[in-house]
Amino acid sequence: MKKTFVAFLSAMALTISVQAQKKSGAIQYQTSIDPVAMAEASGFPISEEMKARMPKSIKANYELLYNATNASFMPVVETEDSNSGGGQQGMGRMMMRFGGIGGGNKEYYYTFADQKVVEVFDLMDTTYVMPTKLAVNVVNPNMGRPNNGGNQNQSTSAVQFLNVPPTIEVIKSDETKKIVNLNCNKVTIKTIRKATVLGMEKDITDETVLWYTNDLGFSFSPDPNLWTEGAVLAIEKKGGGMLATSIEYRGVSAKDVSAPKKAIAITPEQYQAKQAAMMARFRNNGNRQGGAMRVN
Repeated sequence: MKKTFVAFLSAMALTISVQAQKKSGAIQYQTSIDPVAMAEASGFPISEEMKARMPKSIKANYELLYNATNASFMPVVETEDSNSGGGQQGMGRMMMRFGGIGGGNKEYYYTFADQKVVEVFDLMDTTYVMPTKLAVNVVNPNMGRPNNGGNQNQSTSAVQFLNVPPTIEVIKSDETKKIVNLNCNKVTIKTIRKATVLGMEKDITDETVLWYTNDLGFSFSPDPNLWTEGAVLAIEKKGGGMLATSIEYRGVSAKDVSAPKKAIAITPEQYQAKQAAMMARFRNNGNRQGGAMRVN
């Protein structure tokens, strides 16, 4: 009886130790994008000649670092480890800030207690921090496109999404699977947008599948606009997706999951205004250069 009780205590101690280890670690993600499929899904016209020149897929690696209260998510690049005798390639965590149209690559910092997220990015040589929150929030595909009263959009794309809120449906499923040895559940986000296709108004339906786990005990998504619950380990959508490829339970310092303090705060409305102003300058510069070329 005494041996049984001791064995029980040992098993409990081991379980508690394993659970404690899972409160901190690193998860590697990889994205795979088909640029042609993604462009066409957003209504951008792609000629056959352009399709032939475009890559079939573009891959990128990301890393989630987390501890008991916070997390950070950012791109990583392969770097050669000069200390390794065999010259093996290692993964180096490096920020690549491109505050471009469509989001670009950003740092994301998560606070688990209130499910808040801040985005950190560079725009016009300035580092900004913008607050957001985990939710289902579908971005208008026309956001960031040039628009001169609608005429320019109409001339460049057969599909024109109307500036009205989409209809969003979250569909839960009993389907499950394991990703990096964690139990995952499936949820589908169905989006219906109003659009004109060759001048006729139609409904455009799109579906994005999320695979999330509750085993880690915190809320997270690589895309803060695509989250329903748990920690998202895979996103499957038309033209590409993202998948967690490995997990390592280890210590993570508070510094690695804290947003930079010197970044300038900006609201989503201010960010959109800056983007619109930047695009207007690019268009004006392009028009002036084009005019100069015609004179010559």
